[in-house]
Amino acid sequence: MDLAVKLIVFLPLLAAVIAGLFCRVIGARPAQIVTCAALLVAAALSIFVFVRIGFGPENGKLIVVKLFTWMDSGTLNVDWSLRIDTLTAVMFIVVTVVSSMVHVYSIGYMADDTSIPRFMAYLSLFTFFMLMLVTSDNLVQLFFGWEGVGLASYLLIGFWYDKPSANAAAMKAFIVNRVGDFGFALGIFAVWMLSGAVNFADIFAKAPDMAQMRIYFLGMDLPALETACLLLFVGAMGKSAQIGLHTWLPDAMEGPTPVSALIHAATMVTAGVFMVARLSPLFELAPVASQVVTLVGAATAFFAATIGLTQFDIKRVVAYSTCSQLGYMFFACGVGAYSAAMFHLMTHAFFKSLLFLGSGSVITCLHHEQDMRKMGGVREKAPQTFVLMWIGTLALSGIGVPFILGNGLGFAGFYSKDIMLESAFGTHSLVGFIAFWMGTVAAFLTAFYSTRLMFMTFYGKYRGDHHTWEHAHESPSVMLVPLYVLGAGAALSGLVAYGWFVGHDWMNFWGQSIAVKATEEVLHHAHEVPVWVKLMPLIFALAGIALSYTYYIARPRLPALTVARFPALYALFFNKWYFDEIYDALFVRPALALGRVLWKKGDGAVIDGLGADNIAARAQDMAGVLSRFQSGYLYHYAFAMLVGVAGLITYFMLAAG
Repeated sequence: MDLAVKLIVFLPLLAAVIAGLFCRVIGARPAQIVTCAALLVAAALSIFVFVRIGFGPENGKLIVVKLFTWMDSGTLNVDWSLRIDTLTAVMFIVVTVVSSMVHVYSIGYMADDTSIPRFMAYLSLFTFFMLMLVTSDNLVQLFFGWEGVGLASYLLIGFWYDKPSANAAAMKAFIVNRVGDFGFALGIFAVWMLSGAVNFADIFAKAPDMAQMRIYFLGMDLPALETACLLLFVGAMGKSAQIGLHTWLPDAMEGPTPVSALIHAATMVTAGVFMVARLSPLFELAPVASQVVTLVGAATAFFAATIGLTQFDIKRVVAYSTCSQLGYMFFACGVGAYSAAMFHLMTHAFFKSLLFLGSGSVITCLHHEQDMRKMGGVREKAPQTFVLMWIGTLALSGIGVPFILGNGLGFAGFYSKDIMLESAFGTHSLVGFIAFWMGTVAAFLTAFYSTRLMFMTFYGKYRGDHHTWEHAHESPSVMLVPLYVLGAGAALSGLVAYGWFVGHDWMNFWGQSIAVKATEEVLHHAHEVPVWVKLMPLIFALAGIALSYTYYIARPRLPALTVARFPALYALFFNKWYFDEIYDALFVRPALALGRVLWKKGDGAVIDGLGADNIAARAQDMAGVLSRFQSGYLYHYAFAMLVGVAGLITYFMLAAG
């Protein structure tokens, strides 16, 4: 077991080193084989670990594999250890299965790129950092993986570094995440100050005492644990693109499509959700922070869905869908349904990576066209992609048949999205009701814009360049096979895993890896909500699909008429609620103005005005004057000291007077 865990974590790192440093020696094809093989082996071992932890002899146990002592300074002792429990095992499946499929898919998608060994090395490096994050046994190691995935995402988003928009998107992602990470770092410092520990086991043991403490922060006397949890959540908001710190995620679509599937669908953006679930024993004792998590998540689910209604870039539509679905996961965590949030994280990884890679297949088919207004009728050229994209769309929309076979029969999102909404309603609290209704309306919007993507892309007549259409073709098998694997997950993962994650036997599966007390109460009430609550998300989703069909198939003139009828509302959604414009006015322009002053007045007027040689000459003259005081005579030094003492006495006398 220990060896399997070590191989899962370090095989991607070894593959990244080989592909990145020795690609010129071994060549591009061996670099692809090494990275893909390492991830496929890691995925197979992850399944083995998942079965052992979830159902085998290690069921419900916590296994800590110590590698070495990292820091030992005073009271701070940090071991580099791998923490393995059910939560880690679930993340192993998510990260390695999706990453291995993305690696294989990239062989076909990036076939014409001359830098594919570098790309594969970056993918494997990112996977290593994500695995380090999910196996961390303390906050310092968690922060290492946290920053590592940030670095790797910067490299991957800006992979095409000769493309200005990709460079700008990479910088934006890096800077916005630093804002969130500043709050995350403050939260880590606060937890260490309160508990005297960074190890999770020690922190959780002291959590009840921390809940009684007070902390002085920003001139206010505040509840200590509430403040620490809020600061930690700021980090989660940045990494998981919640409202306010979400602006980097859509722009990150400038990177290659496999990057979008790996980072912005299944792994890095879910790091914030994972962190809240891992620290659920703290959030369980911080009700105000949990309410903030719920409200921010509900607002993000609704807000991002409204923007998805109006976008035309096929990848940006899926990106805003990711932002919205992350909001669902957070409000589930906020109401205490941590296992339901992780259930949706797992199912979402399958169907969202399927949609991203399917979008990449469409882009490849149409020679790198991403504007849906220039698509149409693509099912004729890419029938397999068409079917697989429909599976992902129905899973995202949460379509299924309720009340048959016990928990109903449907696609993955049907199970995971519904249990989150039922959990929110089952709390019978104001924030729970807000989350339920905002999530239900978001389900309607999600079904509308996701099927809008399908109708605009695959139905009707082709609206793009005639030459492109003549050369359009289905993707090669190396790209389609990963789609079939992910499609199976999108279709079946919810049905298979429902009982493990949120069914009546969920506690045996999860053990003590999440806050059991909070989850137990919430899931109990979720299973007892009225029938109309269980049906509402499905009804809204079906209504969204029906309306989308009316708009884009039955009466295609309706979109233009609606835009003309509600121009202000359309402009608000199309311009992403003007967040970028507001941030530009508040932060970007003042920073540029300050930089311009320092450039013109500092560099231009002072440095360049005097000239580098002139400044050096003045410094040399000053040194010559000061050197005269170094005469070597004792009475000169005594005189200088006397003058200094007289000056100090004069200063203090004047200050006192």
